[in-house]
Amino acid sequence: MDWSRTRSSRSVSIPSPDWARPVVHWEIEARDPERLRAFYRDLFHWQVGDGPIMQIAPGIGGPEAGPGGHIRQSDNSRVNLYVQVRDITESVATAQSLGGSVTLQPFDVPNGPTLAGIKDPEGNPLMLVQQ
Repeated sequence: MDWSRTRSSRSVSIPSPDWARPVVHWEIEARDPERLRAFYRDLFHWQVGDGPIMQIAPGIGGPEAGPGGHIRQSDNSRVNLYVQVRDITESVATAQSLGGSVTLQPFDVPNGPTLAGIKDPEGNPLMLVQQ
């Protein structure tokens, strides 16, 4: 990108038939969710909800809305990215062909999206989301 141009002179990209997959949700798994709730609340001034799924609204404090997330109880301690795809079956197959593995076959969330779990070739987990 040419950073010397001003914002008003930038052209708008027209989406191609295929598009970059945005992160649409994230999750922090925590062995001690109350401890992490306090950490993120105090460090970043996030409003973290109550309950077993501690919701964190999108666009928290930023100039533009971003993906929302949450903290939940887990035996693990990690961050999960949820990435939107057009065709979850095709995306799972592509992930496998690129050296990834399937950790959770596609399933429908009641009144929500279809999800599938994969790991990249290094073992990092990702959730695929088909809206």
